[in-house]
Amino acid sequence: MTEDQEAELEEQADDVDEAGAEEDADGLQEGDFVELEYTAYTTEDEQLVDTTDPEVAEEEGVDEQGQEFKPRTIVVGEGHIFEAVENDIVGSEPGDSGTVIVPAEDAFGEYDPDDVQTVSAEKIDEDDRYPGANVQIDGQQGYISTIIGGRARVDFNHPLAGDDVEYEYTIADEVDDREQQAAGLFEMYLGMEPELWIETDEVEEEVPVEPDDDEDEDAEPEFETETVEKETLYLEATPQMTMNQQWMMGKQQIGQDIIEKVGVDRVIVQEVIDGMGGMGMGGMMGGMGGMGGGDIEEALEDADVDADEIVDELEGAEE
Repeated sequence: MTEDQEAELEEQADDVDEAGAEEDADGLQEGDFVELEYTAYTTEDEQLVDTTDPEVAEEEGVDEQGQEFKPRTIVVGEGHIFEAVENDIVGSEPGDSGTVIVPAEDAFGEYDPDDVQTVSAEKIDEDDRYPGANVQIDGQQGYISTIIGGRARVDFNHPLAGDDVEYEYTIADEVDDREQQAAGLFEMYLGMEPELWIETDEVEEEVPVEPDDDEDEDAEPEFETETVEKETLYLEATPQMTMNQQWMMGKQQIGQDIIEKVGVDRVIVQEVIDGMGGMGMGGMMGGMGGMGGGDIEEALEDADVDADEIVDELEGAEE
């Protein structure tokens, strides 16, 4: 076999491999953003685990918890839902539906009797001393199963530990719009969907200058200013968002995750302070607090107000 024939066979083999890879990659893959509708119940006692359906939420009496029930944006393969469901979604298409049984060990864990402990009721706030109350003991989250006298049995297992979960889902759509992707991630992390937008900005930044070959290796590095384009995700920080505990504790990690998944260069958070529309009582009191007696009289004269009349009226009211 000649070298040309060997090269041709290798090229054909590469083409087959590429075609096979394309065939394997049909449908949704890990890293894709999808809008998902779902409802999950425990298989044994049909206890609602989670839902995006407002009608199901109303039937189960959970629709008044301040949560908005609507399709949820997730990233396939990032652990935003049970792994068994993610695996079922891979290769699917928008509009497809499925039902997955998630075993207990992959859902909320197997039930461990050793995680039930007896503690002194003195460790529990008086308002929480009743069966079913969620409590925190020595840094562990649990709930009271029974309480008798000065002793309480606290179960540190997840309330759904030991239960298999039936997960029904429909892939409503694939999400390609990056602003919608970012909004979906923020809603998942913070439970709210802030106002945001993406723009391309020209930014000046310092970049190192390549040294000449004959330049001293120990010389200080030189920099020059260069104008570059950066895709920026702008985010309006509302008071509700700035007080959100998840945001306060993890804004750096959340921002970095969105930069990587959405594909922008940076995130800029803008805080907006609205005006009062005029001077309120706080402004008046603040201004007058800095005046001396003469200043107040001058201010009243400027406003065409008789200070003596005001004093007479106040004295008459006291009598």
